[in-house]
Amino acid sequence: MNQFEHLKEEDSGDHEEMKDSNETDGGSINNNNNNIRRKTVSPGAGEHPLQYNYTFWYSRRTPSRPANTQSYEQNIRQMGTVASVEQFWKFYSHLVRPGDLTGHSDFHLFKEGIKPMWEDEANKNGGKWIIRLRKGLASRFWENIILAMLGEQFMVGEEICGVVVSIRFQEDILSIWNKTANDQVTTSRIRDTLRRVLNLPPNTIMEYKTHNDSLKDNSSFRNTKITL
Repeated sequence: MNQFEHLKEEDSGDHEEMKDSNETDGGSINNNNNNIRRKTVSPGAGEHPLQYNYTFWYSRRTPSRPANTQSYEQNIRQMGTVASVEQFWKFYSHLVRPGDLTGHSDFHLFKEGIKPMWEDEANKNGGKWIIRLRKGLASRFWENIILAMLGEQFMVGEEICGVVVSIRFQEDILSIWNKTANDQVTTSRIRDTLRRVLNLPPNTIMEYKTHNDSLKDNSSFRNTKITL
């Protein structure tokens, strides 16, 4: 049992308290231009600090509308930032589980200061591993992958940018973003760690796509490189 599981049961406090805390300390978004106003989030007294602060984001769009950078940036919302194990469980325990989301929705958990956009300075030379899930698995796999990321299980230094769970109509998609797409040693280690922490069957198809390719074809999940 890692520190996240151990401290999960010790979570206390209500949803409104967490909401207020993040509006005060975690930064906020101006809905007119999506500019982020940041304030430092720090672990509380006696809390177990994370190696990095992480920010939760939510996005939703109408599939019939063509996606572009401007519309995506308008649809993404910052929900809150956490700096400790205790803050994470307090926030996470009040989030809707991905499997209960409807339509074309995404949850993102990224290091503070990195926006979940291909064009972000930390992401522009990177890419992502993609795992397609049958319906009903998203909530469990999402929790496992974020615990692995917060627990620094990938062992690739500062390469990990964040993770995304994407709820779609016929399937759900899990992805993990890293900074350097052409670093094969790092991308291979991330792939192998994903297989382990998610306990994937040996024949699971995993796909990798660079953000540069996503910008070219304006798509997150089409035209990927497939590996077994």
